[in-house]
Amino acid sequence: MLIDYETLKLIWWVFVGLLLIGFALTDGFDMGVGALLPFLGKNDEERRVIINSIGRTWEGNQVWFITAAGAIFAAWPIVYAVAFSGFYIALLLALFALFFRPVGFDYRSKLQNPRWRSTWDWGLFIGGVVPALIFGIAFGNLLQGVPFHFDNELRAYYTGSFWGLLNPFALLAGVISLSMLVMHGAVYLQLRTEDVIYVRSQKAVKFFGGLLIITFALAGVWVAVGIDGFKVISMPPLDALPNPLAKSVEMVPGAWMSHYEMTPWTMLIPGFAFVGAFLTILLSHFNAPGRAFISSSATLVCVILTAGVSMFPFIMPSSTQPDSSLIVWDASSSHLTLTIMFWVTVILVPLIVLYTSWVYRVLRGKITVQYIRENEYSSY
Repeated sequence: MLIDYETLKLIWWVFVGLLLIGFALTDGFDMGVGALLPFLGKNDEERRVIINSIGRTWEGNQVWFITAAGAIFAAWPIVYAVAFSGFYIALLLALFALFFRPVGFDYRSKLQNPRWRSTWDWGLFIGGVVPALIFGIAFGNLLQGVPFHFDNELRAYYTGSFWGLLNPFALLAGVISLSMLVMHGAVYLQLRTEDVIYVRSQKAVKFFGGLLIITFALAGVWVAVGIDGFKVISMPPLDALPNPLAKSVEMVPGAWMSHYEMTPWTMLIPGFAFVGAFLTILLSHFNAPGRAFISSSATLVCVILTAGVSMFPFIMPSSTQPDSSLIVWDASSSHLTLTIMFWVTVILVPLIVLYTSWVYRVLRGKITVQYIRENEYSSY
């Protein structure tokens, strides 16, 4: 079956979004657990309990991140080129922070030295906090527009700086990202631990869930009244060959709210994000971590969808030359490339989801201090 080019472009916008959501749902709680490690574990055994709650699955979860990056490269090569050059230093910081995770998990408990173990605990903390912040900061900059443009030969020029990425709204978006992933990680720890770690995780859910509600509301108001969005004025047919300079784009106050005005039901998406965060806090408080994990996952999905729906069809708006903005219809690969990738995705992703579900079913259960003592040398 041959799918038309216009539809494939839209499908791949959905697929990339699903991969990012999959990354947030799985590797997100890994990063959240890492961020909580030095604070919820008061001694070595408690910290080993926390580490082992994710130790056997974190590598598989990180595959979602690698797959999402690969999908962006293959489906939106121009976006990949501009983003990975413009955000180069920020992405390197995220990658360097992620390097702490494999070595931290593997080497942390090899020596009995307290200073050695404490150093790797803070390394795992960095590996959780820094990427979560940077991914949120990146989305915050996308909503404001990225300072880049193309010349007549479609050579990209990025005119911003690393420090320019750290603007107030982007930092707020970073806090949203960090708070939702730490909340997600704290709920996961409730699922996998007992006793004092369970209680401390419960308190962390309340704090970071409340922080998410406040910062997400503040960001919504800021986007509505304080940030100019982008609007496509004219463009070629949707099934035309990609050409970022063939359209006309304007920056318009409140443009990011236009989808909610035209299709009011989309307001349910950010609404469910608030409801989900509140339910997560409530269910965690009443000792229902399984249901809290479901509501936490739904919250993450709605927060990410809010950004996607607000920006559609924009992928990377340009703040310096709006006509150079990259959108779903002019940033895609060829029809053949998208078609091949579509069928590979349709076949393989369900298998990956089934396998991942089976792994979590096999590895379900509580990690306790007693378990660490009985598996002193085989556990992380």
